[in-house]
Amino acid sequence: MVLFQNTKKMQTLKHYSILAFLLLFLSCNVSPQPIIYGSDGCHFCSMTIVDKTHAAEVVTTKGKVYKFDATECMINFMDEFDTSEIKLYLSNNYTEPEALIDATKATFLISENIPSPMGAFLTAFKNKTDAEKFQAEKGGDLYTWKTLLAKFKD
Repeated sequence: MVLFQNTKKMQTLKHYSILAFLLLFLSCNVSPQPIIYGSDGCHFCSMTIVDKTHAAEVVTTKGKVYKFDATECMINFMDEFDTSEIKLYLSNNYTEPEALIDATKATFLISENIPSPMGAFLTAFKNKTDAEKFQAEKGGDLYTWKTLLAKFKD
């Protein structure tokens, strides 16, 4: 009888251990979250995020998500944050509103003819071809993620 009780306790303990592990694993998911336009606030400037073509998001290595109303807010936020903890840098793709793209692989256009929420005139494009097309129409300068960060440090 004692052996049966110990076996049952071990099985129960095993089930609880597996459940705890699964909860821990699922709670540390490092993935983007959808931006709720008109409801979510910018982590940097506190403005409500409404522009579906300029918003941005950062996801840390621990899965914490920070949302921004513009890529320039995300870049300014990086000055106050340990960037080694950031896993994903995401920006809205200008040609596909609400779609978040990898900002580190995007092409950026700064054109005074395409206003952004914080006035930096900064727009992200998934494809360099799209960015070049808008540059031809609207003017401005193209940047990679690396050259954009260098420009914002100046």
